[in-house]
Formats: sequence, C-alpha cells, structure tokens
Amino acid sequence: MEIKYKNYGRSLIVYFYGELDEYSASETKNIVDRLIEDNLNSDKVVFDLSGVTFMDSTGIGLLIGRYKKVRRFNIPIYIQGASVATEKVIEIAGIYKIMPKI
Repeated sequence: MEIKYKNYGRSLIVYFYGELDEYSASETKNIVDRLIEDNLNSDKVVFDLSGVTFMDSTGIGLLIGRYKKVRRFNIPIYIQGASVATEKVIEIAGIYKIMPKI
C-alpha cells in the first residue's frame, strides 16, 4: 500500500494505492493518522480510493477508525474514486452513510 496526499485549498486529499487489507492496514493507519494530525486545520478530508486494487473488512475497519478520528475534530470526511469492486464492499458495509461519496 502506498499513500500520497495533497492539500487542495483547505481540503486534505489522501490517495491510496494498492491493496487495503490485513497486511497493509497497520502501516496505512499510522501514515493516515499522522497526515490527519498534521492537517487539523482542513475544512474536509477526502479519501481517494481510485488506486485501491483490493479491499477487505480490515480496510473497512481502517476507514471507520479514521472517520472516528476526524469527526472528533468536527471535520467532514468523504470518499471518491472507488472502483466497482471496492464500491461494492463500501456499500455493503454502509460506509457511504457516514462518509458520502463525492
């Protein structure tokens, strides 16, 4: 899993590349948490999943955990670019109810 980010105006956009699963979740969590903590002045956080090739329930847990972290600071969080397969997992888990798709 590779993580990149960009500050676009007052938005933090986090780009995920690779497999978001049990093997990558711990390191990915640490990287994304650090990005969030370094950008608490953002108006919103966007997770761009267009580079995700596979995601399982561990990836869903990672997304929910980051959502909880960001919401403590009253910052909205969104998802964009999920592939058909990734989107299916996200929809089944109900993630779009708390992190809308943009």
